Order: sequence, then structure tokens, then C-alpha cells
Amino acid sequence: MSKRPEKTDYYLNIAREVSKRSTCLRRRFGAVILKNDQIISTGYVGAPRGTPNCLDLGKCLRQEMKIPAGERYELCRSVHAEMNAIINAARSGVSLLGGTLYLYGENVEDDSIAEAKPCRMCKRMIINSGLKDVIVKAPQGEKTYSVDEWIKEDTGVYTEQELKGY
Repeated sequence: MSKRPEKTDYYLNIAREVSKRSTCLRRRFGAVILKNDQIISTGYVGAPRGTPNCLDLGKCLRQEMKIPAGERYELCRSVHAEMNAIINAARSGVSLLGGTLYLYGENVEDDSIAEAKPCRMCKRMIINSGLKDVIVKAPQGEKTYSVDEWIKEDTGVYTEQELKGY
């Protein structure tokens, strides 16, 4: 008899499946948003609707320019999984207030688990959307981020590490 997965594993596994739709040549990310224990939205890394994506183009400008992860997102064709999940909820007229976002990522090169941590832009969207928690799959296990803690920790000043990217 198989063991029933814990809810966190269950939702992170769904986020992993969502990530398989990603069109980024570097990393696949998937996001699932829940409210009252019900999935209300999903999103994956991909170019804006109807525009060419890196997978179909067969190239990534940031990769060609050897730009490290976490830097120069304005050159990226993709919308992040977290952003797409929030946008998809808005397109459906669904409130995210008090919801939880689950995020899973893996590296395309070797299918290893990527360090799933929302970037500064995604953090801003998550804060403004009213989500309360973000649960991510990390190489060392799961991690929960409290959106209220992000707000409390925001001093308005970037550290050296933040200026370089994560």
C-alpha cells in the first residue's frame, strides 16, 4: 500500500508538474496558489501569451550574454511562474487574499532541484496580491516564507548580495 503524501508534498508535486510547461532554457519553475485548501491558480515560466519563447527560438539572450541567475531580468523573455499564477488568478477574477503560493523549480541542464526563492519583483507582486505564505521546494527540503516577515524585513536599502542577485 502506498503512503499518502503530506499536503505540502502534494502541492509541491503539483507545482513540479506545472513547471514542465516552462519554456525557459535555464530553469523550469511552476507555481500553484491555494486558498482555503483549494487550488485557484497555477503558473509557469514562459513568454507573454502569443509571443515567441526561448524554447521555440532555441536561444536565450541572458544565457548568450552569460548573465548570472538573478540579474538583468529586463532582458529575459519570460514571465516568472509566481507572476503568471498571480496574473492568471486576476484574469479569472479570483482573490488571492490570505492564500498560499507553492513554488517548485529545477535546472534544465540536469533536472536537479533549483533554489526556489522569489526574486525582488515577484516578492513585490506577492506582497501586493495579499498572499500570506510562500512554500518552496529547495535542494535541502521545503522552506516557508512569511509575506508579513518580508514586509517587516524591508528596510528600503539593498544589501551587496541583493545588488548582485541571489
